[in-house]
Amino acid sequence: MRAAPSPEEIRTRNLAVLLRHVHRDGAVSRATLAERMGLNRSTILALTADLAAAGLVREELPGQTGKAGRPSLVVRPQADRVYVVALDVGADRLAAARVGLGGSVLDRTETTRPSGTFDPEDVIGALVDMARAMTGAAGADAVCVGVGVAFCGMVREEDGVVRYGPNIGWVDVPFGDSMTEALDLGLRVAVGNNANLGALAECERGVGEGLADLIYLHGDVGIGGGIIMGGELLGGEGGYGGEVGHMIVRPGGRACACGSRGCLEVESGELGLIAAVGRTDPVGQAAVDAIVEAAARGDAAAQDALHQVGEWLGYGVANLVNIFNPSMVVFGGVLREIYLASAAQVRSRVAVNSLQAVRDRVRLRTSALGGDSTLIGAAELAFRDVLTDPLQTLARAAAARA
Repeated sequence: MRAAPSPEEIRTRNLAVLLRHVHRDGAVSRATLAERMGLNRSTILALTADLAAAGLVREELPGQTGKAGRPSLVVRPQADRVYVVALDVGADRLAAARVGLGGSVLDRTETTRPSGTFDPEDVIGALVDMARAMTGAAGADAVCVGVGVAFCGMVREEDGVVRYGPNIGWVDVPFGDSMTEALDLGLRVAVGNNANLGALAECERGVGEGLADLIYLHGDVGIGGGIIMGGELLGGEGGYGGEVGHMIVRPGGRACACGSRGCLEVESGELGLIAAVGRTDPVGQAAVDAIVEAAARGDAAAQDALHQVGEWLGYGVANLVNIFNPSMVVFGGVLREIYLASAAQVRSRVAVNSLQAVRDRVRLRTSALGGDSTLIGAAELAFRDVLTDPLQTLARAAAARA
């Protein structure tokens, strides 16, 4: 029989729950926290006092409420003092951000890279430089409580090993441990699949906020999928679920880096779009934007390419809708622009090839976080420790900085 939690365990759990509410919502009154958590106001007062003393939150009077009586103090996250470093490894870019508690992006940088095979040491060195620039820009009293990385491939999340990065040539690279050692902040670098993290970000802070069933499709050179069902991310037996980019939508079609042919990512992502229009542009956001703009100006080849790509994308979405019955499908990365320019074809294919019972209520939307969905997801991954045990995590981070 499991022993009852100790008073200290209960206190730690309540501190974490309170901080998660403030982190998610940005500013919450004491009265609202008491109602949500089922605790009396004196307990909420003690919990917020502990978090405020640690520098995690601050309390202030709200604006005009229009209500009689003394207003309840509002609890806000200390975004400038407590932050994480978020990193994003795409097939053609590296990005970094300093994200404050509460989700506000305080600083951001990005660099594009030629697509193709990336040397792990080169990538790690570039990311370390970017991360150190982020921490160097923080205030003298600011504390970094975590580092998270969104990666464009299959990641074993418990130790950050990249099992397979098809578009950059990585196989079984101990990325998390290497980053932790190279960055030397006294913090474990957490690594997750970029599409999975994008899905979590859209549910937490984006267009899918509050939804329990959502599919997020992220496009760069490849296409990845993050699938949330019943409020939980579907990982599969090894944690590698959601590789929807390698769903076959066109048997015998274009060759894919995975070794198959006709995969969703080579038929409906930027690779498929560039090939369909017959251009020789290097892959990347600029190439997609150029084709979309040409189509908008009336270029017949660009319009035909988008129509073709939209058909294959529609087949993939119809399959996913039939299998998972999501409330929403979200298009992120370069798929955002591709979907917006080919929405008629995608919607038409979904209408024809998905079951009426599941298509009637599904909504097709673009990312509210734009190109930063995976970066925001990496930040949420980095915040996990402090949102689980706030005071101990902050104390360890402060000790490591000293």
